[in-house]
Amino acid sequence: MIRYIVSLSSSLKRQIGIIVNRSGTITHVIVGDNKGILIPDLSEFPLGRKPLRGLRLIHTHLNNEPLTKDDLTDLALLRLDIITAVGIREGMPWSIYNAHLLPGREGGYELSGPVHFSSFQFDFEGFIHALEEEMERKSTISQDDLRERAILISVSTAPRYMQEESLDELEELALSADVVVLGRVVQRLKEINPRYLMGIGRLKELIIDALSKRATLLIFDQNLSPSQIKAITDLTELKVIDRTQLILDIFAKRAHTRDGKVQVELAQLKYRLPRLSGRGTAMSRLTGGIGGRGPGEMKLEIDRRRVRDRIHLLERELRKLAKARAQRKQRRVERGIPIVSIVGYTNAGKSTLLNNLTSSHTFTEERMFATLDTASRRLRFPREREIIITDTVGFIRDLPADLVAAFRSTLEELEDADLLIHLVDISNPRFEQQIESVERIIDELGLSGKPRLLVFNKIDRVEPEVARNLCLRFNAIGISAIHRETFPPLLRAIEEMIWNRVPHPVEAEGVAT
Repeated sequence: MIRYIVSLSSSLKRQIGIIVNRSGTITHVIVGDNKGILIPDLSEFPLGRKPLRGLRLIHTHLNNEPLTKDDLTDLALLRLDIITAVGIREGMPWSIYNAHLLPGREGGYELSGPVHFSSFQFDFEGFIHALEEEMERKSTISQDDLRERAILISVSTAPRYMQEESLDELEELALSADVVVLGRVVQRLKEINPRYLMGIGRLKELIIDALSKRATLLIFDQNLSPSQIKAITDLTELKVIDRTQLILDIFAKRAHTRDGKVQVELAQLKYRLPRLSGRGTAMSRLTGGIGGRGPGEMKLEIDRRRVRDRIHLLERELRKLAKARAQRKQRRVERGIPIVSIVGYTNAGKSTLLNNLTSSHTFTEERMFATLDTASRRLRFPREREIIITDTVGFIRDLPADLVAAFRSTLEELEDADLLIHLVDISNPRFEQQIESVERIIDELGLSGKPRLLVFNKIDRVEPEVARNLCLRFNAIGISAIHRETFPPLLRAIEEMIWNRVPHPVEAEGVAT
């Protein structure tokens, strides 16, 4: 076979390559030019969760030169079993050069050769099985773990400390989506590359490193344009998503009510619509798992018109649901029951506070966006007075615009509130930035004139003296949502702000309805 290929390559003055699978079948024949070959799309032979692709490349070099940097990049980017160059001299096969990836090393490979063609001996089958077994042994990821495995990437002109803080939050989001985080990359640039965000050489290094760590997913902290997603996915078969897609995925996973499901699906479709043009390969990888989950999950290469029709249908349904909410609101208004809404950053403890204030059982979990669906409960005070207290979806900085638009109808319920309780996780080192983010969203919703009560939660996780000083500095009330004995100051403040008088020092009674 090699003699035949070399004969053709010499007469055509072009490099010729063959791609061979492990059963010895030739899957591709490639005719290049005098300097190199272009490896075709190998998506028919997906990498999956295996360390190597199961394909090897054998190609000619017209001037008996060794493997090039491009050859070795292809070896690492495509996770080939092995790459072989056959050096030609005087029209005959002369030297054999081999390279293969190494187990347990990031981007490492081993070169062998030149070996004269006539004396070349190589037990490929035994070698490749031993290599893959060694790679499996040195892998820190169990084959039985079916979770997505991600590398988190931040590419920005912002200072490094700001990028690190944002990546900390992205990592929390990834964990909330049940993603295993294998590593983080921070790239600070003077100027963002409009095509790849970073230089193509650095991006290839990053992809090779991700593949060597057995990642299945790249998550960018910055929102990617449709053209950037296409450009990056043209370089790799890894799934590529951004911060917005990750948040949308979490929302899709956590929405349970009809309201929530409709709002999330609407946001997803609006986000994906401009990304359905062209070949669609960038999005087709997302039809399952992270970035592709949703109540209205569908094949993403469907006709754009059908997507628009679906969006119009969901918008109509959302208006109907909003009308039903308005009717429920009207009944509450007629009964004259004051409404208090708990707002705050995601994972601040809003659902836990609602549960323990009202002796109810709203779902809670120590994860971002654990609950999305608005919950309302009745809270009774002395003298036969009561309020409706509601828990709302958590806020986050850079909340996707499509998501804000979709949830606007739910968030509009805040307009009816007589009081907003702004709950803050005081134990979070970024709590001041989180306060600013929530206040900004409240302003964007036109609610800046609403009476607000700042409440610092999780005071049991910080030093008592620190908690007291912070409460004084921010004019806040300190509580621990899991310890009901800390509630009396909060309840007195609610009673005073609702009925505008100093209440009796009697703890309110929580009654779930």
